Amino acid sequence: MIRIENISKSNSHRILYIEASAALNRGEKIGLVGPNGSGKTTLFRMITGGEIPDEGQVAVEKHVTIGYFNQDVGEMSGVSAVTEVMDGAGPVSTVAAELRELEAAMVDPDRIDEMDAIIERYGEVQARYEELDGYGLESRAREVLAGLSFSEEMMDGDVGKLSGGWKMRVALARILLMRPDVMLLDEPSNHLDLESLIWLEQFLRGYDGALLMTSHDREFMNRIVNKIIEIDAGSLNTYAGDYGFYEQQRAQNEKQQQAQFERQQAMLAKEIKFIERFKARASHAAQVQSRVKKLDKIERVEPPKRRQSVAFEFQAPPRSGEDVANLKGVHKAYGAKTIYDGLDFAIRRKERWCIMGINGAGKSTLLKLIAGSAEPDQGSVAIGASVKMGYFAQHAMDLLDGEQTVFEWLESEFPRAGQGALRTLAGCFGFSGDDVEKRCRVLSGGEKARLVMAAMLFDPPNFLVLDEPTNHLDLDTKEMLIKALSEYEGTMLFVSHDRHFLSELSNRVLEVSAEGIHRYDGGYREYVERTGYEAPGLVA
Repeated sequence: MIRIENISKSNSHRILYIEASAALNRGEKIGLVGPNGSGKTTLFRMITGGEIPDEGQVAVEKHVTIGYFNQDVGEMSGVSAVTEVMDGAGPVSTVAAELRELEAAMVDPDRIDEMDAIIERYGEVQARYEELDGYGLESRAREVLAGLSFSEEMMDGDVGKLSGGWKMRVALARILLMRPDVMLLDEPSNHLDLESLIWLEQFLRGYDGALLMTSHDREFMNRIVNKIIEIDAGSLNTYAGDYGFYEQQRAQNEKQQQAQFERQQAMLAKEIKFIERFKARASHAAQVQSRVKKLDKIERVEPPKRRQSVAFEFQAPPRSGEDVANLKGVHKAYGAKTIYDGLDFAIRRKERWCIMGINGAGKSTLLKLIAGSAEPDQGSVAIGASVKMGYFAQHAMDLLDGEQTVFEWLESEFPRAGQGALRTLAGCFGFSGDDVEKRCRVLSGGEKARLVMAAMLFDPPNFLVLDEPTNHLDLDTKEMLIKALSEYEGTMLFVSHDRHFLSELSNRVLEVSAEGIHRYDGGYREYVERTGYEAPGLVA
């Protein structure tokens, strides 16, 4: 369906692709992977015609429809969310628009002379609309929006009043409703809660078109894709299998290439030693000349290209008392909606609680109550002796000084730290090279979040309260964070929609639901095994 043929592409002074080739065939579900800045979005734009390669071509079969979702959702306002979704549903939305125009024309007294032609055209358009199942369009649009966690009120309200994250879901719903021949999804898992993520996973598994997507959620990708295309040093490398298979195969390929390289280096060293030893002897001239010619003809094995991955090691946090936090008889309501009604909850040292619950159940509210950024209506929240808390939430980025560069802000936070240590810290969280000279005001939301997270973990508290800490982290940075937190000696309380993060780091689960509060010993894996749910009410 789509062939990428020997493309080369430069962006400013950076080479993204050098004679790279790949293909997307019918029914394939492909994960596109590569470091940040390697050219994933550029490849999407070349497929849709938004950019053209410097050399080579991207060939798309005739009559193939393409739906492209990216993080730039554009302007949305003045209509309901469900109307916005239907307006992007491809051919059927165009037919629906003409149908509405003809309906208006039929009641327009100024067009009475054209009525026969209008009615005839209306019959033709209506037949086409029925053929495209247009009358089922609204119910399908509502079904998709419900899957993405929209309430009926949100579906029918002005789309312009939604937050950026919810507008992203509207843009995604447009592509899903369209059901094109090919879907290009650039980070569709961003901004989704766990329930929406699992619904989207099921939707994409049942989608019979071709799919090319990026995602920073390895579990999500593993359950959907059957092929990986990797961007590596300007090339496109294809692996048959899911992301887990790709990781294993890449590691195996690197190991084999390293062994071949070492064997060849040993052989070359032996030959060069012989040549150096006997080149001055006339009796060995023919042998020396023969070996020199042999070396000239040998195709050299390159050492494997290894991506730089920076490890981050925690300083040991100070020890807290055994009782870290204690909530007694906590009541909390927002208007008429009661969130907690007499909650008792205790956190002990070295426990790692993940909070599970549907959208609006009160997960972030619980974190705010413990962090002190919200007060209970009744009851008490007590933090234990010698507890040094670090609270990460998406609004934490408001603390940044917009005029400072990334590095200046880190220096102001840690005036006694060495430059090398701060540069390593910045590199761990995706700020390498000139990125540390960016001013904080020009950083994206994700970059700001990463910077705040980096500062919090450089001088670690003994109690981490984390609200969606992996949002906007790429796969490598997320792996680094999981590895660092798995060795962290303090206490944790967190909300996350990333199942890999939940599985690797939790040892307790608190489920918040309409039926009440449920506690589970053991982490997220045990929770799924015991309940059969990946999220409250959703079967694994």
